[in-house]
Amino acid sequence: MIRCLVVAAALLASAHALAADTLKMAVTTSFHNSGLSDVLLPEIAKETGLEVQLIVVGTGQAIRLGEAGDVDAILVHSRKAEDAFVNGGFGTHRREIMYNDFVLVGPSDDPAGIAGAETATAALTALAGAKAPFASRGDDSGTHKKERALWEAANISDEMRTPDWYNEAGAGMGATLNTAAGLAAYVLTDRASWLNFGNKQSLTLLFWGDPVLFNQYAFLPVSPTKHPHVKHDLALKLEGWLTSPRAAELINGYTLNGEPLFTFNAR
Repeated sequence: MIRCLVVAAALLASAHALAADTLKMAVTTSFHNSGLSDVLLPEIAKETGLEVQLIVVGTGQAIRLGEAGDVDAILVHSRKAEDAFVNGGFGTHRREIMYNDFVLVGPSDDPAGIAGAETATAALTALAGAKAPFASRGDDSGTHKKERALWEAANISDEMRTPDWYNEAGAGMGATLNTAAGLAAYVLTDRASWLNFGNKQSLTLLFWGDPVLFNQYAFLPVSPTKHPHVKHDLALKLEGWLTSPRAAELINGYTLNGEPLFTFNAR
């Protein structure tokens, strides 16, 4: 009997330890679609003992999960929304991890002529002027937030983006790229998702390089003050690894056809 109790206690302790080393992190579809998570998660488990369970959603939904205390941390890419999350007391702080850029892709014949544009504003103005088919994520993701900010900067209102050319997919980056491929439409995407996308059909990379297309990813632990049940200690442990030299090596070394998908810039 004593032996059985000892074994049962050991099993319970083991199960508790396993549970204690598991945390939930909401991440963007663009990050997940890039394939980088498949590289990082096994190394995180190996080096820290953490099992990171990913909830793959758009930035808007990731932030709402954090606000509700349904995850322990978020990894997203929309600075304005991130600042509001921290300022609202839902996150303890914001830590930059890595970046890439947004790009505009579209049909190779480029009917709107955006390849010759000097700025993102000029490119979107040309798109709207030509009423060229455009596929938007339409899902309150970080990419969608960036797209809306770019249209606003170009003075092209919601009312001007009419359904005869502007198509809202209401989906993740992969599904939206598929929509664009099927419609031979233009689309704003992060570079990593584009490089990892296999169904390009007539789509090609047409515009990039404007500084406004910079795409920063940040890690935000959910506040234990707001939600005492969150595993804040494990979130900090994960943050320590994500900002480590090993993470830098893996992130900077992750390439596709020789092209890097992200650049590590944690400090």
